[in-house]
Amino acid sequence: MQKRIMSANLPHMVRFFFPEPFLSESSPCRGAASRTLAACLLLLSLCWTTAAHAWGPKGHRLVAALASDELSPSARTEIARLLRGEAEPTLPGVANWADDLRESDADLGRRSARWHYVNLAEDDCRYVALMDCRNGDCLIEAIRRQRALLADRRQPDAVRAQALKFLVHFVGDAHQPLHAGYARDRGGNNLQIQLNGKGTNLHWLWDGEVIASAGMNERRYLRHLRTMALPAEAGSSDDPATWAEASCRIVLREGFYPLRPKIEPAYFSRWRPTADAQLRIAGHRLAVLLNDALKAGPAR
Repeated sequence: MQKRIMSANLPHMVRFFFPEPFLSESSPCRGAASRTLAACLLLLSLCWTTAAHAWGPKGHRLVAALASDELSPSARTEIARLLRGEAEPTLPGVANWADDLRESDADLGRRSARWHYVNLAEDDCRYVALMDCRNGDCLIEAIRRQRALLADRRQPDAVRAQALKFLVHFVGDAHQPLHAGYARDRGGNNLQIQLNGKGTNLHWLWDGEVIASAGMNERRYLRHLRTMALPAEAGSSDDPATWAEASCRIVLREGFYPLRPKIEPAYFSRWRPTADAQLRIAGHRLAVLLNDALKAGPAR
């Protein structure tokens, strides 16, 4: 099965990289997209950026802290044992370890780079492993593998501790919408926008600026999230494929991709509640996953 291709009457390479809302009749970007292919490719080359990290450090720490609130006694004890020796031996303390691998362990960082995302939007947010996750190199299968390693008490502690650190991060990734979005714009990394007079991209915006727009530090934001009612869909599934598909459907909602490059405050007002709900759901699901994987078992 081939990825669905847009049918708009635009040059093929332009249609491949730009999502449909950004090329609508009302969008000022449509004019640029309808110029010659060479000019559009030049624009893309100037706009190309390094891939961003889902949620950013603050968002991942928030997810981990929310999960910590719901740990069972057996899971809490085993996590403390596995993380013994870490600089900050808590879930928030290791929440960004998987992103930091780029600097701390370049080989593992390179091998695990594809584990942070899965591209589903071209297929209307339906996950098909053979098409969307060749060789198991995607976010969904990475969560499944690392959960199995963590739950297997026959594995060395070092292997299980690494699996735990991956899981704390990857469950957060699965709930950042653009980590399950379009392949053609690299999860919004290639979609250039303007914020406060400076150029950036849509992925970076969702990485941290949507959260930052609330004007709260990490402690205040955590209190805010703790007061939220847990969305009903949080308990709907323990399958990471279902989580990613739901995140992808957020990307497809009208207005997620801004019609104009300049981001106005109204964008944050509209989408920050969605980001908050995703963080809240991710924290709960991470706790459920860890509690299940670390159920009390025979002593080693």
